[in-house]
Amino acid sequence: MTVGTPTLWAITLAAVLGLVAVDFLLTRRPHEVSLREAALWSAFYIALPLGFAGWVWSRYGQERGTEFLAGYLVEKSLSVDNLFVFMLLLAAFAVPAALQQRVLLYGIVGALVLRGVFIAVGAAALDAFTGTFLVFGAILVATAVKVFRDARSGHDKEVDVGHMRSVRLLRRFFPVTHDAGPRLTVREAGRRALTPLAVVVVAVFATDLVFAIDSVPAVYGITEDPYLVFATNAFALLGLRALYFLLAGALSRLVYLGYGLAAILGLIGVKLVLHWAHTVWPAVPTIPTLLSLGLIVGILAVVTVLSLTSTRDREPTPVG
Repeated sequence: MTVGTPTLWAITLAAVLGLVAVDFLLTRRPHEVSLREAALWSAFYIALPLGFAGWVWSRYGQERGTEFLAGYLVEKSLSVDNLFVFMLLLAAFAVPAALQQRVLLYGIVGALVLRGVFIAVGAAALDAFTGTFLVFGAILVATAVKVFRDARSGHDKEVDVGHMRSVRLLRRFFPVTHDAGPRLTVREAGRRALTPLAVVVVAVFATDLVFAIDSVPAVYGITEDPYLVFATNAFALLGLRALYFLLAGALSRLVYLGYGLAAILGLIGVKLVLHWAHTVWPAVPTIPTLLSLGLIVGILAVVTVLSLTSTRDREPTPVG
C-alpha cells in the first residue's frame, strides 16, 4: 500500500514549509544558540518523526512503519556525519557564532530542494528500469568504501577554502566584499557584491549536492515509496540546525561513526543488489526490512558506545 496520497503530500509539504519559515523567524536576529534552546528544539524534532512513525504504523501497518523508522535512522545517521563537514566549513570560513545557525538553515533548505529533485528522479528511474536497484546498490557500496577510507584518515582534516571549486568559480564571476554582516549581498562602490556569508552558503550548497547523491539511494534501499523517502529526508534535515549546536561539542568524540556508516551503507547496497537479483532470479534471498532495522540500530549503538568509551578523557570541542 502506497502511503503518499495527494492530500498527505500536500499536508506534509505545507508542514515542512511552515517549519522552515519558523526556523527563518528564529534566526532573523543573529544570536548564539544556547544549549537549552538547542536541546528543546532537538527534542521536538526527534519526537515529531517518532510520532509520525507511530501514525504510519497504525494506519498502514508494520511493514510501512518499519520502513519509515529504518529510513529515518539511516538519514539521521548520515546527517550527523554531515555535521562534521559543516563544522569544518564554518571553522574554515571563520563564521561568527551568531551567524552559524543562519548558514546551517540555508544549507538545510538547499538540501531539502536537492533531495526532492533526486527523489523524483529516483522514483522515475525505478519505475522505468529495474536495473536501477543494481545501480543504486553499486553507488552505495562504492560510497561505503569511501566513507571507510575517510574514517581511517579521520574527520579533523582542515578545509582549504581557496581550493574549493565552488568558491573559486563564485569569485571568478562575482565581486566579494569583506562585510561580515548577516546579509548575502551588499552594494559596494555602486555595484552589488557578495558577502563572505554568501560564499560559505554556496560552499555548503556544494556539499549538499554530494550528500544528496549518497543519501537518496540509501533510503531507496529501505523503501520504494517516494513519499516515505521524502518524509525520512525531511524529518532528518529539519532538526539538523538544532542538533548541530547540541552535538557540536561532542562530535569530535564520535570517532567510530564513519566505520558504522560505512557498514550501514554497505549493508543497504548489498540489500539493493539482492533485491535486483531477486527480480531476475526469484530463488535469490532478500534482506527483510525488519532485519535491516535491527542491524542498523545495532551498528549505531556499538559505534556510539565504542566512540564515547574510547574518548571519555577527551576535552569537548567548543562551538565557533
